[in-house]
Amino acid sequence: MTSTVDRSATSLGGKYLTFFLAGEEYGVEILRVQEIISMMPITRVPRTPPYIRGVINLRGKVIPIMDLREKFGMPPASEPEQVMIVVQVAGVQIGVVADKVSEVASIASADIDPTPDFGAEIHTEFLLGLGKSNGRLRLLLDIERVLSTEEVTAIAALPGLSQGD
Repeated sequence: MTSTVDRSATSLGGKYLTFFLAGEEYGVEILRVQEIISMMPITRVPRTPPYIRGVINLRGKVIPIMDLREKFGMPPASEPEQVMIVVQVAGVQIGVVADKVSEVASIASADIDPTPDFGAEIHTEFLLGLGKSNGRLRLLLDIERVLSTEEVTAIAALPGLSQGD
């Protein structure tokens, strides 16, 4: 389940794993990250949403792999992605494909701006804010909101997947 805790800018400061996707730098709270692994063969699962590339076998555990490019409506990668970031979303481990990992960045609350309002047609609820550090702007993801509760439930129901751990 997703948390309904108020995520004001004053509580957002901390460490973020930053990564590149389509030339833009994103960040995810380091406490959500389980591990970072090199790309490996992905087994496609029929009748899954287009943003689910398939599953991998990671040391005997089946992990679904999500393509954020597809989820965010971005064009496919021109070069092969290099890494998968395994994150915990509502009790389910999910691998997120990234072009490359940048760093673990400490971003102070004062350096995180709220997400701008782009109007009703543009959905930005999956962004915690915009982090500024080392002269760069990073889109900080609320990984719990990238997928809806229904999407996480559907992913958790994939064959061979066990929740938790």
